[in-house]
Amino acid sequence: MKFMSTWSFPSGNVPDAAERFLAGEGAPEQGVTLLGRWHNVDLSGGCALYETDDPSALYKGALKWADLLDFNTVAVIEDAAVGPLLAARFKK
Repeated sequence: MKFMSTWSFPSGNVPDAAERFLAGEGAPEQGVTLLGRWHNVDLSGGCALYETDDPSALYKGALKWADLLDFNTVAVIEDAAVGPLLAARFKK
């Protein structure tokens, strides 16, 4: 299953978060595959796309950053899966 995480930096935590990230602490937990990570150009936060069958591993990873970042993580599905569902529900 795929999950999209977004994060923001409260209270100017960019320097501390950058230090931790550059020290290699941005790697995902075991059992989680990082599909991509993007950073907002205005330094306000960013987003990452993960794949895992173990959401608790995502939670564990977020806990390591909870002192510096505000997170929002949701399960996401691709267009190919949504299309048939929408067609079944709304097609006339």
